[in-house]
Amino acid sequence: MEELIKNLPKLAKDKHKENKTFFTKLKKKPPKQLDYIMQELHEDEFKHTDCLACANCCKTTGPLFTDKDVARIAKHFKMKTQAFIDQFLRVDEDRDYVLQSVPCTFLGADNYCSIYEVRPKACAEFPHTDRKKFQQISNLTLKNVAICPAAFNIVEKMKARIK
Repeated sequence: MEELIKNLPKLAKDKHKENKTFFTKLKKKPPKQLDYIMQELHEDEFKHTDCLACANCCKTTGPLFTDKDVARIAKHFKMKTQAFIDQFLRVDEDRDYVLQSVPCTFLGADNYCSIYEVRPKACAEFPHTDRKKFQQISNLTLKNVAICPAAFNIVEKMKARIK
């Protein structure tokens, strides 16, 4: 797994132009069953993908925290919302709450998330490959294939299946 994670940015870069062309066509004319295809590919991939063996998403990127996420996680820590924000978050250039630093503060050495039950929505939905209207998040997917081996595999299988 470590070797794959190490090579993933290069693999994604090598496939970037091909993926971008594919997603451009997909946006213009998505297949009728795209959401079902993506759900199936996502489920098949995660039958044999162990996120705990990787956790590259938590090590290399930070999620967006919605106001609901902030309130829920602050409550979990029995903190006031502003205290949670001050201790763990910052506002990025898009005016979104994000972690002050990566790797994620809540990631343990064993790759377990200490706030898994109350984690941000962005974490719960990552890598977003089973999302409805998948074609609308192609830019996000192009980024995620460089971070998540499962997303990379799903996109490769998707390209083979949707010609």
